Amino acid sequence: MDVMPKKSSRAASQKSSKGAKAQAKGSYGIFSKFIHLVGAQTIRDILHTAFMIYLARLSASDYGEFMVAFSLASIILFLGEFGLNQPLVAALSKKYSNKGDILAQYSILKSCLLFAGWIGVFLFIFIQGYTPGLKNLVLVISAGVGLEALASSFFVAIRVEGRQDLEGRIRAVSSILGYGYALTLLALGAAPHWIALFKVIENTSNLLGGVWMALRNTSFAGLALKRKSLARTWAAAKGGTVYVLMALAAILYNKANVYFLQNAAGPVKVAQYSATWELVDGIAILVSNQLLKSILYPLFVKLWKQDKSEFKRVADDSYRWLIGLSLPVMFVLFVESDRIIGAIYGQAYADSMWMQKYLAPTVLFAFIHNMSAYLMMSRGKERLLLAIYVSGLAFNLALCATLIPIMPLLGSCLAMTLTKGVVAAATTGYCMAAFGVIEFKSLKRIGLALAIGAGLYFGLTALSLPREIPECCAIIPFLFLIKRWLKEIKRQQSQAGLG
Repeated sequence: MDVMPKKSSRAASQKSSKGAKAQAKGSYGIFSKFIHLVGAQTIRDILHTAFMIYLARLSASDYGEFMVAFSLASIILFLGEFGLNQPLVAALSKKYSNKGDILAQYSILKSCLLFAGWIGVFLFIFIQGYTPGLKNLVLVISAGVGLEALASSFFVAIRVEGRQDLEGRIRAVSSILGYGYALTLLALGAAPHWIALFKVIENTSNLLGGVWMALRNTSFAGLALKRKSLARTWAAAKGGTVYVLMALAAILYNKANVYFLQNAAGPVKVAQYSATWELVDGIAILVSNQLLKSILYPLFVKLWKQDKSEFKRVADDSYRWLIGLSLPVMFVLFVESDRIIGAIYGQAYADSMWMQKYLAPTVLFAFIHNMSAYLMMSRGKERLLLAIYVSGLAFNLALCATLIPIMPLLGSCLAMTLTKGVVAAATTGYCMAAFGVIEFKSLKRIGLALAIGAGLYFGLTALSLPREIPECCAIIPFLFLIKRWLKEIKRQQSQAGLG
């Protein structure tokens, strides 16, 4: 008597399982994972902004020293990462691999690089003759920021398992602990080097949380470093060289104009440029780090090995969303530059207001370039990508040397925008030719929304209406477009579930 129910139950279970797999294939929970990571990043960014603004209002000299410390600490983070997180994703994604050994060897490699980088910074600040207070500040901040590179290895293990929600929670709690400490000591008037310990607190929490969650959610044979792993450590270092060179070229063409601007016009002009660039670049970094690196890149690596047609579909959808979202973001940065800069930095940063208009296009360039770069890496095209980066660096240095001495601020903006545009055109053009991504149908819809939005903006502006009215109306077509895309996603998920 119980045979039929068992068969029925088994059939229902199989159907449910197939439906779930099909639904997962249709969406992969990308939006949900992105929201978790963006939520954590937003908490951190808000706290960081509050801390820096509070610090700047209390002491301009302390604020300047913290900016120097963070600038040097970013080099430590770069050395610690060593471009290894991308190959780490591929290594942990393999079906048959000793994940414990893999994490152990990457952690040892990163630790050695962090120590070498910290020693390098230590020597640099003594050669530069920094004050004892600034030396302490730089060393403490560098040590704290460096720990983030170690924590990221275990976050990669969590991402490969599709548990970006856990990473988001860990990062959010760590940010609250670290910046809560910093803001409290800042209010109490503590010395800068004591306040700087907040980065050690934040990233120690990230590291401990990442290790704990990785051990709970990843099947490890044990975090043992076997004899063969020592050889693999060196192999990983050599294999990661191309990633290091790519990252180095990218850092240089993103920072070179600042060095030229400093020589041509001094620190005040550098501050004017940095105020708007930090805002514009922050948006690109948010999408690149949280959506592309943490979610889509691991997914692309898996899909290319398992389902190439699905690889192309997800890539097409990702390009569509990135382009469609970047355009209204650029528009707001352009038309509201005076209010945005004025509200954050004050009217003293008037030059930043007009510079933001020139830098706004870099949002689109960064979105599509980073997407293309991760697609190329998922297909093993790292050397070609490196060649594009090095060419972009050469182009950027030529622009900086030519334009900045003549027109410092405008030249800095043009050098950055043109470089990012050329690099984005090269990487995206290759992906379109090699992988067949970006469907004309999607671009046609985006172009129509852009044309309607532009017509509404210029038409209503000509009527001398309050600026808020044409600005809001210009965004409406993109809201309808996004709404339509969301309906299509729900329809695909429903069809996959029924299938």
